[in-house]
Amino acid sequence: MTTARAQGTVVVIGGGPAGLSAAEILAAAGLQVTVIERMPSPARKLLIAGRGGLNLTHSEPLERFLARYAPPERRLDAAVREFPPQALRGWCEALGQPTFVGSSGRVFPQAFKASPLLRAWLARLDHLGVTLRTRTRWTGWDDEGALTLAGEHGPESLNADATVLALGGASWPRLGSDGAWVPVLEAEGVSVNPLRPANAGFTVDWSPIFAERFAGAPLKRIALHLGPDHVRGEAMITADGIEGGAVYALSRQIREAIEERREAVLAVDLRPDLDVAALARRIAGARAKESRATVLRKAAALSPLAAGLLREAERNLPAEPGALAALIKAVPLRLTGLRPIERAISSAGGVAFAGLDDRFMLRARPGTFVAGEMLDWEAPTGGYLLQASFASGRAAARGVLEWLRGC
Repeated sequence: MTTARAQGTVVVIGGGPAGLSAAEILAAAGLQVTVIERMPSPARKLLIAGRGGLNLTHSEPLERFLARYAPPERRLDAAVREFPPQALRGWCEALGQPTFVGSSGRVFPQAFKASPLLRAWLARLDHLGVTLRTRTRWTGWDDEGALTLAGEHGPESLNADATVLALGGASWPRLGSDGAWVPVLEAEGVSVNPLRPANAGFTVDWSPIFAERFAGAPLKRIALHLGPDHVRGEAMITADGIEGGAVYALSRQIREAIEERREAVLAVDLRPDLDVAALARRIAGARAKESRATVLRKAAALSPLAAGLLREAERNLPAEPGALAALIKAVPLRLTGLRPIERAISSAGGVAFAGLDDRFMLRARPGTFVAGEMLDWEAPTGGYLLQASFASGRAAARGVLEWLRGC
């Protein structure tokens, strides 16, 4: 095993948004920074997520924005307040990548894709002197406290004055976030809450006919209700369940209900733009000779998929307009399981905040800091995931600077 001395340096493990954010702050402060990335290139998940448009953050008021994170955590809250959405937009602007606010309030780079932003960012990091080592996996610490690595040149150890861990959760493992760090940290006495899928699909026991006909079809302009929580948006039918933005927005509540009761029953509002009385009047005004399918299509204005979902819930639809309208406004949908974490957009669980100090440093390993999706927080899609990753990476870097200065 070779040993590379890294006096006066900080090693960042993980080349995603959190790790690169930390590296930028540390290098700008004059430290020698090495980023270790196990994949052939950095930020692969960012690039894939940005193929259809890189949703960087959201433009909603900050207090409402912060309420999207769960469980509530003052250190994450403080990190986002220190680097809020407007600051992230300014950072992009400084990289030559201006942003815009979409009709939904989501914020995107004008280039829309992730690759121009990432190229500009990596160029800045290179200018700051950041060293990027790819195809290298961090495996823990040796008996002397040095970082242990495995890569193309065999095992080695690397000493650093401080380390930032930003290895992601366990979603999309083919892009680098595989959760392999969990047993390494647990062996060091670090409390890690189980990693679970977040922003993921759920299983539904569709009838074979419904699954065959509608798998892959979008369910548009709906509202989902689960207890006191509700959200409007769209969903996608899959062969064995349902996914999509509206489902992701309630994924934590759905997951917790399934974990507690083995199922979650959503109420799907197929016509959220109308109340029950207005919808009942439309149905009552249908011609007497019209078939039930025609009434659903014309009077209730349901798509074939929406009508199919209605019949999945109730084979014998009520004839009375008020009862039918009430069913359309609250179609019961029974979700019985979670899709695997490997297919989730993000993950819940991770390093417990109780094991960190206010600088994002591990109490069990002084000099080691944690950022990004490794930490125990979750949020819906819409820009919240990236915002917290950027913000927590910068917060961990500030923690490193304070610690090295003896603060």
